[in-house]
Amino acid sequence: MARSACEGPRSLLHPSFIGTGATLLIAGLATDIMYWDTSNWQWANASAWLIAAGLVLALVATIALIVDLLMGRAGRINWISFLLVAAAALLSLLNVFIHSRDAWTSVVPQGISLSVIVAILLLMAAVRGWRVTAVRTFAIGDRP
Repeated sequence: MARSACEGPRSLLHPSFIGTGATLLIAGLATDIMYWDTSNWQWANASAWLIAAGLVLALVATIALIVDLLMGRAGRINWISFLLVAAAALLSLLNVFIHSRDAWTSVVPQGISLSVIVAILLLMAAVRGWRVTAVRTFAIGDRP
């Protein structure tokens, strides 16, 4: 078989989970801002739940990344994107602990500051396409 022609790229599992989890974490920033503006405690609760759900999806994205690597779908790791997403996840873990405090101190000033930093990191990762690895392509006749 000829090896010069390439099949289309294999689809990666992890980018959609990263994007969905990031959406929840960025929404956590929006609810932090709403709490800061209104002092309605339900916004603080919403922030804590959104951050926790975003962290659950970060765990699922990590598992999907491992599956992508083991199945041979993913190429080499893009370290800049990986570090952006990993830093956002670790800061969000700290943020969920801060959000477990009572009312005002759960958001202002540390909670909202961490949410802003996480949102910036995730928006930088969004520009890079939510992928932390290159898509691996195979020549016709190659086996993954």
